[in-house]
Order: sequence, then C-alpha cells, then structure tokens
Amino acid sequence: MKSKQTKILKNINILMLFLIFMFVVTIGRYFILQVVQHDEMEEKIMNIARDNVVRQSPRGKILDRNGRELAISRIAKLLVIRPDKVGSEEDIQVLSAELSPIINIPAETIANRIREGGAYYAVKHGLESDEEAAINQLKKDKGYECLWMDDEVKRYYPNDMLAANIIGFIGMEDKGLEGLEYSMDSIVKGDVQEDDVLTDMRGRTIFDSIFSLSQKRYKGDNCKTVTLTIDATMQFIVEQVLDKAMVENKPQNVTAIVMDPKTGEILAMAARPSYNPNKFADYNMDAIKNRAVSDIYEPGSTFKSVVAGAALEEGVVTPNQTFYDPGRINVSDKHIQNWNGESFGTVTFTDIVKNSINTCFAMIGQILTGEKLNEYAKKFGFGEPTGVELPGEASGMLFESDKMLDSDIATMSIGQSIAVTPIQLCTAMSAIANDGVLLKPHIVKNITNADGSMYKENGREEVRRVLSSATDKTLMGLLEQVVATGGGQKAQVKGYRVAGKTGTAQKINKDTAGYMEGRYIASFCGFAPVEDPQLVVLVIIDDPTAGSFYGGQIAAPVAGEIFAQLLRYKHIEPSSDPFEDMDKKHKQQDSQPAVKTAPPGKQIMPDLSGLSIREVSQKLGELGIGMNIQGTGLSTGQSIPANTVVEPGTSVTVYFKP
Repeated sequence: MKSKQTKILKNINILMLFLIFMFVVTIGRYFILQVVQHDEMEEKIMNIARDNVVRQSPRGKILDRNGRELAISRIAKLLVIRPDKVGSEEDIQVLSAELSPIINIPAETIANRIREGGAYYAVKHGLESDEEAAINQLKKDKGYECLWMDDEVKRYYPNDMLAANIIGFIGMEDKGLEGLEYSMDSIVKGDVQEDDVLTDMRGRTIFDSIFSLSQKRYKGDNCKTVTLTIDATMQFIVEQVLDKAMVENKPQNVTAIVMDPKTGEILAMAARPSYNPNKFADYNMDAIKNRAVSDIYEPGSTFKSVVAGAALEEGVVTPNQTFYDPGRINVSDKHIQNWNGESFGTVTFTDIVKNSINTCFAMIGQILTGEKLNEYAKKFGFGEPTGVELPGEASGMLFESDKMLDSDIATMSIGQSIAVTPIQLCTAMSAIANDGVLLKPHIVKNITNADGSMYKENGREEVRRVLSSATDKTLMGLLEQVVATGGGQKAQVKGYRVAGKTGTAQKINKDTAGYMEGRYIASFCGFAPVEDPQLVVLVIIDDPTAGSFYGGQIAAPVAGEIFAQLLRYKHIEPSSDPFEDMDKKHKQQDSQPAVKTAPPGKQIMPDLSGLSIREVSQKLGELGIGMNIQGTGLSTGQSIPANTVVEPGTSVTVYFKP
C-alpha cells in the first residue's frame, strides 16, 4: 500500500515538473515573440491582415453669384476585379455571367479582360446606387474576394448646357479637362488619401477599422467651392437669344458677353454651338471651346470706338469738325471705300462716327499716326491677354509701330488687319462705359474653403485710365447717336438710352492671304443705360448665311433683345417716362406763342428743350435741319432760338446735359 502511494506521488511530481517545464517554455516563447521578435512578427501579421484603401473626397462645387449650383459632385464607386484572384476558366465564366446584367456590360467583354490577367481591372466607373447594392449582395452571397469597389468622384452639371463653355468638364481621376474645371483644378479637386484597414482571414474589413476610417473621412484642404460672377438667369436669357439668332441667321457660330462696366464682373458669357458637359464625349472641340476668350478676329467698325476716343483725346478732332468724304480713297496700295460704296460729302466728325464712314476714319488715322493708334490700342487692353480666370485666352495681334505703312494705318483705323478677342473688345467698351477707366475682367467672385471660411475674394481691379473723363463723356455721346440715329438703331430699347458701335468685317482666309469672298463677321458692342451704364453687351455673329450680313442689321437687334430682357430682369428704371415727356411737350406747346406758317422754301426752328438726342434727331430730320451735338442726356438749349425762320439744311447746335 505504501509503495503504491509512493509511486503515485512520484508520477505527480513528474507531471508537475513537466507542466512547469512546459510553462517555462511557453513563457520563454511568448517572451521571444512579444519582446525579442515583436517588430518582426507584427510586420508579418500586418502584411497578411492589412489591406490598402484609397479614399476620395468630393470635388468642390461651382456656383453662380446667387448660390445656384452649376457643378456638383458625389462620391461614386469604381468596380474593380483582381484577375489573378478569380480562379479557373469556369470561375471566370460564372463571375462574368453574374456581373453582366448588374453593370450592363457583355459577359464576354468582362471575361476576355479577366483572361488578360494582371492585378487590377477597372470594370466600371461611377456605379449607380442600385448597381452598388447588387454587387455588395453578390459579394455577400458568393464571397467573391476578387471583387472590390474604390471611391471616385462623379461630377454632375445639373443645368446641362447652361454655361457649359465656361464651366468645362472633368475626366478620369477627378482631373479637370476644360473650362474652369481645368483652370481651377488645383482649387476644387478632391483629396485622394490612402489608409490601411485590417481584414479577417477571408479579406473582410474588420468593423473597428472601418469605424476609425470613417472618422477621418473628407478632411482635405482642397475641395474648395468656387462662386462665379455669372448670374445663371442672365446666362439663360442670353443663351436663349443666341439660340434664336442661330435659327434666324444660320451662322457658323455666335458669341455673346455681358459685363458690369463698373466692376469688371462677367455676368454672362455664351456661345453657340455648345455642348452638354454631362455627355462631353459626344461633342467635338468646335462646340466645346470657349470662343469668347480663345477666338481672334478682325473687329471691323467696332474698333472705331477706340480710334474715335484716341482722336478726341489727342485733340486732332472735335465733334463738330468737318471733313469731306469722297466715298473712296487710295492709301499706298490699299483701296478704302465706305460700306455702301457711296460718298457722304461734307460731314462732321459726329456724322463720321454715326455713319461709320471708312474713308474719313482712314484720314483721321493718318493724322493720329500708327504709333498713337498702337499706343491707344494697348491702353485699351488689346495685344495681350486680359488675365480673366479662363483657360486658353489668346493675345490677339497688333502691328509693330515702326514697321507700319500708311496702308496699315488706314486699315487699322477701320478695324482691319489687326486681330482681337471678344473678351478684349468687351473690356475696352466697358472702359468707355466706366468714365474712361479700364478694369480687369473677372469671372470668379470668391473661393471658400471646405469648412466655409473665405479663401480668396476678387473685387474691382483698376488697370489704368485710358481716356480723360471729359473726352469719355463726349465719346459716349457720339456712341449714343450711333444707336439713336445711326447704324445701330436696331439695338434700341424703348424707354432706355443705349450707346454702342456696329461692325462688319470680312473673314480672314486662314489657308491663303487675304479675305474669304462673301464671308463676314457681324458684331455689335454697346452699353446701357447711357446715363448710368450697368450693362455692356457684345454680340458676334460669325459667317451668317441667311439674309443680311451687316452688324447693324443682324447683330444689333440681337444685342437689343439681350439689353431689353436684362434691363427688365435687373429692374433698371427706364431712362425717361414717355408719358411724362408727352405731358411736358404739350405744356411747352401750350406756353409757346402761336407760330405762323413758314414762308415757301423755309422752315420754322422747333423748340427742342427737354428732348432726348433721338427725339431731337427725328424732329430735325423731318424738317431737313442738321444738328451738332454737345453733351449727352436731355436738351437744355439750342444755338438758334425756337420759332426762328431758317433755310432748309441749316445746322443747329443743341446742348444736352444728363
């Protein structure tokens, strides 16, 4: 009995020693793994359990000046297959067949791409929510480890074609390709960040890792919101008018710009043909490019506004100075003739501007000299980019002053042989409407950070004074007469005073020297209301093929329609109340003594006080009496008193004040 107990105790002691030995070995091994080999083992485990996840934050918005969304983004999913993890040919066939109806891609297309092998196959970008849900369910049901989804930006343009040439579009990997999406890419681009998450033995992400990842999501410094100076409603109005012009005139293209002359803000900028940035791949570059900044063309008679300003500023002409128009002149080897091929005879400088007389402008250019012409052209911003925030802006082309021939001076004086961009011409006219001060145009109002704080704000930026205030007021008066009684009458808006200049230029033959026969660019550039300019409108109609091709006939009415709708939209009060003017005329007539009938072959000078330039011009025109204009606004006096008997053809100076 005693020997049996001794044997049991011995066995227990041996077991205890074994257990102690195993415990020591385990502790020793644990010490080696956790202390001695800790870093090495941790790296091995993490390499097995860790998966790399690419996170994409959404691209910043583009808004109009009133906060209306022009471009927005959401985070979509990119479906990816790892061909090297699919398996056998049978697995390829099954997977392709199951994916095909979900993503609407032929099964054979998917299978062929998987057979090519590799570690990455981007199957479909921008998955819709129902597609994403169906793929997640497929992974859950079948446990496909070869499928996964990456974040990517999906850009939407909720207004389709509205302002498309301004906004542009993005391509793969959130990269801006055209328009503001391109020029502001580094500002609005979303952040791309890589993070490691832990997965289980089947490659499924561990919940705690997902939770910690979501807490860090979308904290990038990019993703800024860009607010434009564009007014979406004004943009819509302009685009509708251009659509109508395309139908009526059947041109190659049309372009329009609307600016605020007091701030340099671009309120609308449109072109036709255009495109839908949501489907940009369906269009060619001719529809996609922004003609307002990238196209160069001969401005024609619209450039005479600059020449007239230079001549007045340099004192080589006065509004009432007379010239003789022969109808056609030769300058070196160039023949300059008027648009109608006829002579206007003896005319004042006011008439020269109003009727856009080429021969007289060529003469005035010779008096100014080529050096002065170029000097003022550069002062007004021609020959170099304006610096607007849009990509692809051209510089235009001017002569080198020391190489100009007399014929070059003559053609430049009538807006030929030089090239400008639409944005340059609109900016120059804005300077005339802004008391002779040139401003830098801008289309970006401000940029805000992702947290809503202000990153950058753009305001009014003066470039230089181009004309003295007195000269500018005189020039404004001359340009008002162009619309009131001259070639721009179809730009008139009832109740408002509009000023501007028409243009008709032959198209340059890009393949050979000279011009294209019977091909023209018609244009109008002007501002309103004259007493307090708030809108500058430029309209360019390239190569019209239906009806007339003159700027005064087809571009001026388009501009007039834009003016009319925008003046109403902005609630700008009419320049005068027509009923109030009518009452004023009746009272004036009642207070005037009766006027006897004019003797045979004579006329009675009417009372012109309180009338606009247009009304004075119409009244005197009916009587065959000429007029010279001093100032702008409403008539305050006249050099020949009312009720005076005068000879037909007599000229009266009428004084106007705002």
